[in-house]
Amino acid sequence: MAENTDYNDDNIRSLDWKEHIRLRPGMYIGKLGDGSAYDDGVYVLLKEIIDNSIDEFVMGAGKTIEVSMSDHKVSVRDYGRGIPLGKVIDCVSKINTGGKYDSKAFQKSVGLNGVGTKAVNALSNSFIVQSFRDGRTKAAEFVKGELVKDEPEKPTTQRNGTAINFIPDDTIFRNYRFIPEFVESMIWNYVFLNSGLTLNFNGQKYFSERGLYDLLTRNTDSDTLRYPIIHLKGEDIEIAMTHGQAYGEEYYSFVNGQHTTQGGTHQAAFREAIVKTIREFYDKDFDASDIRGSIVSAIAIKVQEPVFESQTKTKLGSQNIGPEGPSVRAFIGDFIKRELDNYLHKNPATADALKARILQSERERKEISGIKKLANERAKKASLHNRKLRDCKVHFEDTHERRQDTTLFITEGDSASGSITKSRDVLTQAVFSLKGKPLNCFGLTKKVVYENEEFNLLQHALNIEDGLDNLRYNNIVVATDADVDGMHIRLLLMTFFLQFFPDLVKAGHVFILQTPLFRVRNKKETIYCYSDEERRNAIAKLGNKPEITRFKGLGEISPDEFGLFIGKDIRLDPVILKDANIKGLLEYFMGKNTPARQQHIVNNLRVEKDDETINPLIAEETEGLVLPVAV
Repeated sequence: MAENTDYNDDNIRSLDWKEHIRLRPGMYIGKLGDGSAYDDGVYVLLKEIIDNSIDEFVMGAGKTIEVSMSDHKVSVRDYGRGIPLGKVIDCVSKINTGGKYDSKAFQKSVGLNGVGTKAVNALSNSFIVQSFRDGRTKAAEFVKGELVKDEPEKPTTQRNGTAINFIPDDTIFRNYRFIPEFVESMIWNYVFLNSGLTLNFNGQKYFSERGLYDLLTRNTDSDTLRYPIIHLKGEDIEIAMTHGQAYGEEYYSFVNGQHTTQGGTHQAAFREAIVKTIREFYDKDFDASDIRGSIVSAIAIKVQEPVFESQTKTKLGSQNIGPEGPSVRAFIGDFIKRELDNYLHKNPATADALKARILQSERERKEISGIKKLANERAKKASLHNRKLRDCKVHFEDTHERRQDTTLFITEGDSASGSITKSRDVLTQAVFSLKGKPLNCFGLTKKVVYENEEFNLLQHALNIEDGLDNLRYNNIVVATDADVDGMHIRLLLMTFFLQFFPDLVKAGHVFILQTPLFRVRNKKETIYCYSDEERRNAIAKLGNKPEITRFKGLGEISPDEFGLFIGKDIRLDPVILKDANIKGLLEYFMGKNTPARQQHIVNNLRVEKDDETINPLIAEETEGLVLPVAV
C-alpha cells in the first residue's frame, strides 16, 4: 500500500466561528431546505431568535414580541431588558458568549448554549442587531457573520428590548421562501405555552388564556370529540387530552417551550402512563392500541438543563428532570396517575365516554383482525418482489446522516415512475407506482386499507400501519401530471391520507412535486419554466423566437432532464392542513354534494389565455387544505 506523504502541519486548520457554522450548517440548524417543510433551516433560524425573546418574557421582562416577515426577510422586536450595550457585538458573534450560563437566571431556558443567534448571524446575507437599554441604543450590522458596521451608542426614546433583522443566505438556502402557515403554527405554540404573552405576527395578535387546552381546541374538530378536553396542570408539567374519531394517535409535546416534534423521553413516558393509569382505573387489561387509538393530546414539561439529541432540539434525550430531580418517566407517571385518576373519579360522564371509545376501538380492531392478517401476509410476500416499489438504501428510521432527505415519490403509471427511477438518488429516493386512479375512500372504514391491495402495499411501503414511529420516508411526494387526471389523483391520495393517516399530513410529511410546464431554449441556454409568467420572462430573456416545449406529462420528460428537477433544486409544495374539521373538508370536496361543489368551481374558475396555450390549471387555497386543484 502506498504511503500518504502529504499529511503534515499544513493539513491542520482551525476555523473561526463563522467559517465552521457555514461549512457545517447542519450541525447547528439541522437540514437546510428551501422553506417547503416546517423543519427546514430557515424556520430554525427564526426560532432561535424568538427563543431568546421568549426567555426574556419568562424572566418577567416584556409581555409583547413583534414579528414581521416577507418571503425572504424577518424582523423580531421584543421588549425585554435589552442586550447590555457593551456586549451587543459579542453576544451575536462570539461562540460561548451569552447570559444563559448563569443557571440561576436561566435554569429552564429554551436556548442554553449560546450558539443559536451566532448561527443565524453566520448564515444570513444581512444580520442587524439593535439593543435599547435605559435611554441608550447600540446597533451593529453583519454580512455572513462578518461585522460591516459598528454604530456608536446614542440616545433613544424607545422602550427597552432587542430588535433583530435578518435575511437568510440564499447561497445556502437555495430558492427559499418563508411560508406563513408554518410560521403561524410556530407562533401559536409560543402563546399556548406562555400564558400572558402577546405575539404580533405581521399585524395580527396571537394570545392564549388556557394554554394546552386552547392548543387542542384549535387543532381538533369539536364535533368529533368523544368527551370534553381533560386539562391538568402542575408544577413544571401541563397536559391536555381527549379522544376523537380519526385513526391514529396525535401528540404535541414540548420541553421548556420547545416543540419536540420527534418526541423523546417525555412523550414516551406520557404514552406509557396514559395506558397504565386507564387500565388501573377501569381494572381491565385493555390493549394499549385501543386506549391510545384516536387520542389527541399535548404535554409540556420543564426540565433543568435539558439534553436534546441535536442543536435543533426536536427530541428530548434527558432521563431526569434535573441533576437532583426524579426521572422524567417517574415524574410524568406519578403526575398522570394521581391527576388523571382523580379527574376520572370526579367526572363519571367523561369516564364513561372514554371507556365507550376504548371499547369501540377494541371492536373495530377485532372486526378487521382476520382480513388484516391475510392482507399483511400478502404484503409480506409482495415486498419480496414488489414491482410497485423501487426502494432506496437509507430510510427515515435509520441513524444515517441523510435520513432527513429520504423521499418516496408516488407516481401515476409506469412511464412517469420510469423517468424518476432512472434519474433518482438511489441512496435516499424511492418510487411507488400507482396503476391508475386510486379508490375514493371518503366515508369508508379502515377495513378498506386492507381490502384494497394498492392501499395496503402503500401503507406497508410507508410502514405507518401502527403510527409514525417507524415511518420509512421523511418526505412523501405526490408526483402526478399537471393535468386534470393528475390533479384528481392528488385529491384521491390526499383523501386516503387524511381519512386514515391524518397525522402524516399534520406532521408535515406530504408534498406535491412541482415539475416544469415549459422548456424554453436556444442554442446557448435552456430555461425550465413552472408557470406562464416564468415562460414569458424566459422568452423575453432569450429573444429571437426560442424553441418552446410544453410538458403535458411526466413521462414526456427524459430521465436526464428529470434529474434536474428532483435533485438539489427540487421544488415541493407542502400540503398544509389549516382547518381542524377534516371530516367536513373531505365531505365537501370528496363527498356526494356535487351541485355545491360544481358551483364552487364555476365561481372560482380562472382561465389564462396567451398566444400559445389555454391553461385551465389553477392553484387554489381551499378553506382548510392548501392543495393544488384542477378544473
